[in-house]
Amino acid sequence: MPIELKAAVAVSEMAQMVGLGRARFYQLIGPTFPYPLYDVATRRPFYDQELQNLCLEVRRRNCGVNGKPCLFNAPRIPVTTLTTNRPTAPKTTKAAATTSQHQELLCGLKSLGLTTTAAKLEAAIKTTFPGGTHGVEPAELLQSTFLHLKANDAGGKD
Repeated sequence: MPIELKAAVAVSEMAQMVGLGRARFYQLIGPTFPYPLYDVATRRPFYDQELQNLCLEVRRRNCGVNGKPCLFNAPRIPVTTLTTNRPTAPKTTKAAATTSQHQELLCGLKSLGLTTTAAKLEAAIKTTFPGGTHGVEPAELLQSTFLHLKANDAGGKD
């Protein structure tokens, strides 16, 4: 995926474009990456399109502007990526899906003017649908649980 070049970018954005932290990029300015240009009015450093191309080429070829090879560390993999690649137990996936479905039901019940807890909702679902809710339309699930909870609240049960 090619990186879209801008007319000018700040040093921190250039560092991001080459996959380095700002501090590390500043360390490598001179021996590895070219020096930035400076805006005369603001004195801010920036990289124009030509220097952006040069920086990207340095990173691609692993060869600095001084002609010496430069090895870059591989980008770090976030911890969340490492943990999500592990195989998970099926019950965790089902529990997450059930919780998400219950959240939608709780929101639906709230929009109908009925506030309840997740535990009461779970009990109402088990009572109303003893065989499970697989294949039950969401609208029917909402209607049945609403009527069940409304009837129990009116009767003073809980």
